[in-house]
Amino acid sequence: MKVIQIAGGFGLEKLELAERARPAVGPGQVLVRVRAASLNYRDLMVTLGHYNPRLKLPLVPGSDGAGEVEEVGAGVTAVKPGDRVAGCFFQRWVDGALDDVNARSTLGGDRDGMIGEYAVLEEHGVVKLPAGYSFEEGATLPCAALTAWNALFEAGRLKAGETVLVQGTGGVSMFALQFARMAGARVIATSSSPEKLERARALGANETVNYKSEVWDARARELTGGIGVDHIVEVGGASTLAQSFKAVRRGGTISVIGVLAGNAEVNPMPVLMRGLVLHGIFVGSQRMFRDMNRAIELAAMKPVIDRTFALGEARAAFEHMQAGRHFGKIVIRID
Repeated sequence: MKVIQIAGGFGLEKLELAERARPAVGPGQVLVRVRAASLNYRDLMVTLGHYNPRLKLPLVPGSDGAGEVEEVGAGVTAVKPGDRVAGCFFQRWVDGALDDVNARSTLGGDRDGMIGEYAVLEEHGVVKLPAGYSFEEGATLPCAALTAWNALFEAGRLKAGETVLVQGTGGVSMFALQFARMAGARVIATSSSPEKLERARALGANETVNYKSEVWDARARELTGGIGVDHIVEVGGASTLAQSFKAVRRGGTISVIGVLAGNAEVNPMPVLMRGLVLHGIFVGSQRMFRDMNRAIELAAMKPVIDRTFALGEARAAFEHMQAGRHFGKIVIRID
């Protein structure tokens, strides 16, 4: 089978198209014929060696993928051959709190990922795709969509009428925008690109802020009558967290998800003085994934796909993510 793998060291130049033997399926496992994968910022960090330089190579990257079950191992009853499924990022986190053991079952890190023709996954490490979803659409869900869902509804307990601020126009932020609007919340979207802000408005953003020409935290408070927003989907990291402290209302929620803006020292005093709630969001469980898919089906919601690449163009897909020009998800089709 064909796979994309990181071999001989880290770096985009180390990505290669390789041949491997088709993996064997064991008890409690399923063999998935992967039809599409999608990229997350984590996948770029893994490939560059910034995520964990001690990962064992060669490694198939890719946290997200979707395809059809081709074979099931002994004892498997949850799915059958022919089912259209997506792989769960945490292969062993079914429900409840994430523990250290289940946390070490990630695709594209602890285990080979999804950018290849076949993947062996756990019986409870796959979820059926929402009705009407293509494999390309299904491949966008396991990390970005589930992270946004967890941030807003599992950790954030979002209510209709509340205000959500999303940073940038990547996969997590655009799913958060769509989910928040689906729930009857108001959304403020930020970006440095007027074109991307226009697209965010077309997707449902109520207000937009250009963080290059405006002080976005001050503008967010102005848009909320000086009170501040209820929820912030924080994908920037330490470099934007101080502004999030200023933009959120007293007692508001900040879902800390990404590290896109680099590192900086953060003063925790506003958390104490203003009673802020910080949640670290690390994707979600299989049960959350199933809950999310039911909501997606009922709302007939579709993901935002920026661009689709062929398997042999995987390096170009990673370079496209690294350039930061994308709006929504980057997909790799595996034919």
